[in-house]
Amino acid sequence: MSLFEKIAIVVMVVAVMEFVAWASHKYIMHGWGWDWHRDHHEPHDNVLEKNDLFAIVGATAAISMFTVGYYYSAALWWAAVGVTVYGLIYTFIHDGLVHQRYFRWVPKRGYAKRLVQAHKLHHATVGKEGGVSFGFVFARDPAKLKAELKVQRETGIAVVRDAAI
Repeated sequence: MSLFEKIAIVVMVVAVMEFVAWASHKYIMHGWGWDWHRDHHEPHDNVLEKNDLFAIVGATAAISMFTVGYYYSAALWWAAVGVTVYGLIYTFIHDGLVHQRYFRWVPKRGYAKRLVQAHKLHHATVGKEGGVSFGFVFARDPAKLKAELKVQRETGIAVVRDAAI
């Protein structure tokens, strides 16, 4: 396998993982996995959250891919690298930048500010119903997200905190 093929696999998997994260967040975390995810949306002073169990699930999947890939498929091994890279990006952006679990920095402009705003708008709903911006790396325009939340509130799809819109 050439270096180009290895890099292509990693880049492709990182891109696909944003969709996997979006779908998992929207349909699992805000669906049948809400019991693990709920505390992430509620104020608390705990260092760890039940929601962190999802990271263990993701790490277990990556470790399994590395193991199987080592013995049977170089492409699967490099796909596991892509999953791991996405996990590091997610940890840095979501847990570090947005929720400030590792460092304190509030971006004043640029894409980092947009990421923070989009995720804060995701947390504007009370409960698992409705919501916006389920992805982690690609953030839609916060003005459009606010408008979407306003419609969700007006139509009864979601309970939205007043300060959010």
